Amino acid sequence: MKGGTIQISWHDGKPVLTLDFHPISGLLATAGADHDIKLWLINSGQAQKKLPSVTYQSSLTYHGCAVNTIRFSLSGELLASGADGGELIIWKLHTSETNQSWKVHKSLSFHRKDVLDLQWSPDGAFLISGSVDNSCIIWDVNKGSVHQILDSHCHYVQGVAWDPLGEYAASLSSDRTCRIYVNRPQKKGKKKSDEKMNYVCQHVITKVDQKRKDETKKTKTHLFHDETLPSFFRRLSWSPDGSFLLIPAGSLKLLPTSKALNATYVFSRKDLSRPALQLPVASKPVVVVRFCPVAFKLRGSNTGEGFFKLPYRLVFAIATLNSVYIYDTECVAPIAVLAGLHYAAITDVTWSPNASYLAVSSQDGYCTLVEFEDNEIGEAVSIKARKKPVDGKEKKHVLEKADELMTEARPDESKIQAVSKQTEKRKKPLQRKITTYGEEKEQVMQKTDAVMTETRREDEKQPLPSKVNKPLSKKPAKKRITPMAIDP
Repeated sequence: MKGGTIQISWHDGKPVLTLDFHPISGLLATAGADHDIKLWLINSGQAQKKLPSVTYQSSLTYHGCAVNTIRFSLSGELLASGADGGELIIWKLHTSETNQSWKVHKSLSFHRKDVLDLQWSPDGAFLISGSVDNSCIIWDVNKGSVHQILDSHCHYVQGVAWDPLGEYAASLSSDRTCRIYVNRPQKKGKKKSDEKMNYVCQHVITKVDQKRKDETKKTKTHLFHDETLPSFFRRLSWSPDGSFLLIPAGSLKLLPTSKALNATYVFSRKDLSRPALQLPVASKPVVVVRFCPVAFKLRGSNTGEGFFKLPYRLVFAIATLNSVYIYDTECVAPIAVLAGLHYAAITDVTWSPNASYLAVSSQDGYCTLVEFEDNEIGEAVSIKARKKPVDGKEKKHVLEKADELMTEARPDESKIQAVSKQTEKRKKPLQRKITTYGEEKEQVMQKTDAVMTETRREDEKQPLPSKVNKPLSKKPAKKRITPMAIDP
């Protein structure tokens, strides 16, 4: 494994807010505060035993403000980009005998405020977006129109995810809730093809019940950070087989009086009403999680220690404001820790389609690229033939146990809306934040000391060399993460 911060002018020195790999060609797309989307060709450094590098290819210019999120469709034919001011653009790939180019295909207009995250449906026909206007919108891409509005959140929607099997969707907001939606099609005719896709809220994950010592009464504590989290993004991710959902921005208290731990929650598809596992991380909050799109053969060395009973290994990255932890589903400890990457907050992470590269973007205006050697992560296996997710049952005998998490599930949508309206009336300060979001975003970008890992001197222009650490199996690092499982 080799990697580091590539010291080039990615977006004229302005914050890089998002990035994504093309699923076919492997081109890296980046976007940020300079309003442009740029495409880069990755150059391997294995032959020369050097760090990987990038070569600029082209720019996609259309947006009039900062681009917060970009995602390619699974087919690679379309690219969606969401920006400030509610701008949401669909780009289409045009191929000729001599070259390929991206052109504006459709402009989707309905969001009133900044679009912070988006995700394609498995078939590429629909798109879900989350915005500062507190809503999620499901778009019909072919028609270029709104298909459904999910507006139960009472603060910014900073992350959305679509189940790769098409049954669920999820949204994460700074109102300290994660909402799980299930597709309950509406019948328009007698034929099954006449059914209309319709997502309704099935679970609202927000708090846990915990018992105090020497007391019989239970107290409720929040599972997620509030709006003071110094990041505009809480990007969540489904596993490529649909078995698990990773949710960032966790704030967990093992006891009501103990200090909150920054955590990532793992939800099993069998029970999306409560976390199945929690992965405590370092001192900084988790802002992005991303599964590698490739599954790997089991190595067999740690099958007695893992938390997931899968016929293959899945790999995922957990990014805090200043570090990246790489896990697989066969080990308890992270398989790699990347620290000291950037001076300002990490904004996004993405895996290349062949799992050779992991890319990281940051508000400091730079991107980090990590290259894995052949079969370093493992031997790839196919999971396309799987129709149902595998059993994600967690082990009961673990290093440490926490009290059982019981989330508040409110399947009655009418009640949810009523509660949300009451909450909006009570939380007037939150509404004021929405009106001044542009100023707030600019202030956070300028006040990098809130998320900086080190203080940059005025005469410094380049970030410090990055460090890629591999924790040893026998001698754990000082800040080794210890995952904890929760009994079902």
